[in-house]
Amino acid sequence: MRFFERGWLSSNNLLLMGGDETVLIDSGYTTHSAQTLSLVQHALGERPLNRLLNTHLHSDHCGGNSVLQAAWPAMQTLIPPGLADAVRSWNTVDLTYEPTGQTCPRFRVDGVLLPGSSHHLAGRTWTVHAAPGHDPHSVILFEPSSRVLLSADALWEHGFGVVFPEIVGESGFKEIGETLSLIESLDPAVIVPGHGAVFTDVASALVRARERLAVFQQQPVKHASHAAKVLLKFKLLELQRISLGDFTQWSADSAYLRNLHESHFTQEEFAAWIDRLLDDLVRAKVMQRMGPELINL
Repeated sequence: MRFFERGWLSSNNLLLMGGDETVLIDSGYTTHSAQTLSLVQHALGERPLNRLLNTHLHSDHCGGNSVLQAAWPAMQTLIPPGLADAVRSWNTVDLTYEPTGQTCPRFRVDGVLLPGSSHHLAGRTWTVHAAPGHDPHSVILFEPSSRVLLSADALWEHGFGVVFPEIVGESGFKEIGETLSLIESLDPAVIVPGHGAVFTDVASALVRARERLAVFQQQPVKHASHAAKVLLKFKLLELQRISLGDFTQWSADSAYLRNLHESHFTQEEFAAWIDRLLDDLVRAKVMQRMGPELINL
């Protein structure tokens, strides 16, 4: 296994090589797709990439799919089943790219990763488990003999991904808790997360995740504020710099940001709310204001 720990905007990638097969799990964001391709080509040498698997279809996990498909046309691409039809018809609303204001080039799907199924990947058998919460269609992959778990955004060393169903008024916190219990029951020895470093202290990570979940359940406004800042920061990471006026307009065009404002922050005007969140990001030293522009740090 070759692990590529990526910086935001991209998810991590895991390359499996065994026997006559090579498999990549997740492909990063589109703006980093050239780097993804270079990393994989360097690791493979003259070997082709046979299969590409996506744990879920958020743009930071599948934005490199089209570039990899172009490089290896015979490669098979497998995704969770929930959005397979949306990929085939390229419904950017159901795929969340339009409401988040994020970018993902169109790619094809060749098969699905059904929860409960097993897949022989590069010499080892991995089981597929449904992992709703962060995304209702996400899956995680577990290899029982080595007890390696590919947790995607269901569990990081210090938390988990934004609970996107809650942004649109659907249940997500309960499902996060159930997925954490599933991970505990699998008893993994090593976790390869969707973001951040590989880790082995699973018990401590689960404690931290459950504490974070409890705060969000008790105070949903905290999750809403966190989710809004993640969406803003993600876009600024992509753009690097933009005028405040243009960024406020982009924010107003983002359905997810409008949902969050209408659900939790109607006491503030939308533009004032966005400006307050940007001030929070400046204080966190992840962006700066320079005259009329916002600049990523």
